[in-house]
Amino acid sequence: MKTILAILTLSALSLPCLRAEDAPAIVLKNKSSFTMDASGRSPFWPIGWKPVARVQNTTEHTGPDILPSAFVVSSITFDQGNRFAIINGKAMQEGQVFGLQLGNQTYQLTVKSIEDGRVILARRDQEIIVPLRRK
Repeated sequence: MKTILAILTLSALSLPCLRAEDAPAIVLKNKSSFTMDASGRSPFWPIGWKPVARVQNTTEHTGPDILPSAFVVSSITFDQGNRFAIINGKAMQEGQVFGLQLGNQTYQLTVKSIEDGRVILARRDQEIIVPLRRK
């Protein structure tokens, strides 16, 4: 223990005494600054990238009607005000939005309501009534 204390004391004494007055002053060569330009460009966008406004026409092409045979409702459960259904192997709840992929298209559907023996799905202005498939 004495040897460790002796080594620490000698190493501390061997260090040159540094004072704040002896340290060289730090001089900044370039100081960075940021000002928001008039165009409103976000600083998080890549340099040179310009946002493009996308107009989406929903009346132009809504896609084909989806048939109820595209869905398999295998189970419906009512639990303390909550309603759940197994649709295409996934648990869904009323109001939940999910995607259905047919070919290379993905359609967004909403579980409108879950009733006894059937599920009603909504896609834009189309309602799809899918009965419970019993085996």
